[in-house]
Amino acid sequence: MGRRRPAGAGRRPPGGRVVTADSPDGAVPHGAAPVGAVPHGAVPHGAPARFVVEPVGAWDHAHAVGLLAAHSVPGAEATDVAAATHARLVELGTGAERASHRLDLSFAATGVDVTVTGPDGVLPTEATVDEARRVVRTWLDLDTDLDDVERGFADDPVLGPLVAARPGIRVTGNPDGFETAVMTVLGQQVSLAAARTFTGRLVAAHGEPVAGTGLTRFPRADRLAAADVDELRAAVGVTNSRARTIHALAEVVADGLVIAPDVDHADARRRLLAVPGIGPWTVEYLAVRALGDRDAWPAGDLVLRRVMGGLTTKEAEVAGAPWSPWRAYALFHLWAAVLPTAP
Repeated sequence: MGRRRPAGAGRRPPGGRVVTADSPDGAVPHGAAPVGAVPHGAVPHGAPARFVVEPVGAWDHAHAVGLLAAHSVPGAEATDVAAATHARLVELGTGAERASHRLDLSFAATGVDVTVTGPDGVLPTEATVDEARRVVRTWLDLDTDLDDVERGFADDPVLGPLVAARPGIRVTGNPDGFETAVMTVLGQQVSLAAARTFTGRLVAAHGEPVAGTGLTRFPRADRLAAADVDELRAAVGVTNSRARTIHALAEVVADGLVIAPDVDHADARRRLLAVPGIGPWTVEYLAVRALGDRDAWPAGDLVLRRVMGGLTTKEAEVAGAPWSPWRAYALFHLWAAVLPTAP
């Protein structure tokens, strides 16, 4: 059915364009160095690097911006819906050179303009810029050819009208699987606004401000694993059971669990389900937004069940079966039909 096109293929260049002074996009903004002009692998004079990435086919960029805004973590992210911009930190590089870089994204229907800024004393390199490009493409689901997906939904009585009304909705994820998992746990049985508040408190208490970026890095798993559970509860303002789940999740991630698209999804699901306080809904939600499983289907989701007519979890599981292997896209269209895409 549908397919993902590898980097370098598709109707538009999935790798994105490097913006240079004589690019058709116009001159490089003041202070931003064209990546193609970087000598010896480093952006000169501490300047940020800028590039443009484009989707394969249609893209509802407004939906992506709204979803990012609705999940934006205070202190760690900054989103301006009116300006269609989003900023956050992403870990780039390897070994001792790995560091938190700020990514500033400016959205348009044709693609995303990305600026990469290293922390004080760290210059973006060709390698980190290339890695940033891959991160953005995966995070925003820009490599999927939606033609087959949407054609498969076109005649469906539920999804057909939704896809016709808003074509180009992609599965917006998150470049930090642990962050997504923690916020999802903090969001169990509360509103999204409350989840953002709890997560912001966690960042304020245990995050690390990154000099030169204006943002705070989400707490690392090893730091939360070493924290006292009672202190976590008090700092975040959640129940004892929720604090214990966050602590246990941090322990398994610090012990080696990776929550990312390129891991064994079945193993990740199994290890997540073994964490006390994490159940099937949380795991399937993370499979959608952190593991990149395009057939994941959190049938127990309350909003999903409501928009499908008040179904039980079992009924929602059965109802979603015909939409396989693209149930994550069905999920996003169903959510978009009833939820505001901005806080």
